[in-house]
Amino acid sequence: MSKILFKWSRLLTRNQALFGGASSGKRHASDCSPSKTCLYDFHVKNGGKMVNFAGYLMPLQYGSVGIAESHRHTREHCSLFDVSHMLQQVVTGKHAADFLESLTVGDLKELQIGEGTLSLFTNCRGGIIDDLICNRIGDESFYVVSNAGRRDSDLKLMNQQLEEFKKDSKDVNIEQLDSSFGLVALQGPESSQVMQALVEIDMTSLKFMRTTECTVAGIQNCRVTRCGYTGEDGVEISVPLRNTQALAETLLTTSKGSVRLAGLGARDTLRIEAGLCLYGSDINEGTTPVEASLGNVIFHLK
Repeated sequence: MSKILFKWSRLLTRNQALFGGASSGKRHASDCSPSKTCLYDFHVKNGGKMVNFAGYLMPLQYGSVGIAESHRHTREHCSLFDVSHMLQQVVTGKHAADFLESLTVGDLKELQIGEGTLSLFTNCRGGIIDDLICNRIGDESFYVVSNAGRRDSDLKLMNQQLEEFKKDSKDVNIEQLDSSFGLVALQGPESSQVMQALVEIDMTSLKFMRTTECTVAGIQNCRVTRCGYTGEDGVEISVPLRNTQALAETLLTTSKGSVRLAGLGARDTLRIEAGLCLYGSDINEGTTPVEASLGNVIFHLK
């Protein structure tokens, strides 16, 4: 495995353009300047090697720490990833479930409050527009996270369908959280014990693909979801924008585990090793869920 990681480390370091493959939206056009997440200055301060990914300046790796070393640290301990570039939205209303089911392949109506699922936006030919995580957070509300590189396509799809629902006087509303919430992912076998010291909830009761709103490290209005993109146990934390850096600093200085910053390089090798798809690289609008080995996310009645 060390040889594989070394080869990937060399490849990702030499060819930063690889990460552009995940994007096909306007933000990645050559005449557009890349955006920055709320942690951009924090990354630079900590030696982040910044590259353009999905229209955002994101850290490939940090300082002299190689991708292979960061990969191993995540598998053995715990790493912190900035995923604030992801599109976070809340869909609410009496017909919120109907709205989301009209766009995805999942059985979202059957989700209990606090449950989530992987699903897919698809086109009229069954091709994958994007993959997303959809969590029911209330009787008539859902928290949806999708890919930054498909932001424009996702928003176009959702807004067009929203217009159709509004024409029929259906109750659906969409709120984008990007301007008010950051998003970080804590991944690795030590993630649960690190989090347990910072929250009042019992982390053992927060199972995979479950979500809850709670206070994290004294920061209110955070949403903790047990999921990730590395194949390891971990959580994604949606945190008020103004508190995102403070939370990152708290996590990195914990005494409950060994937490290090990790960038796109390690994130990519970890997800490949775990067999997880990357949009634009492994799947696109010409790929069906079955062809992508994602047939298990399709609700059998659709």
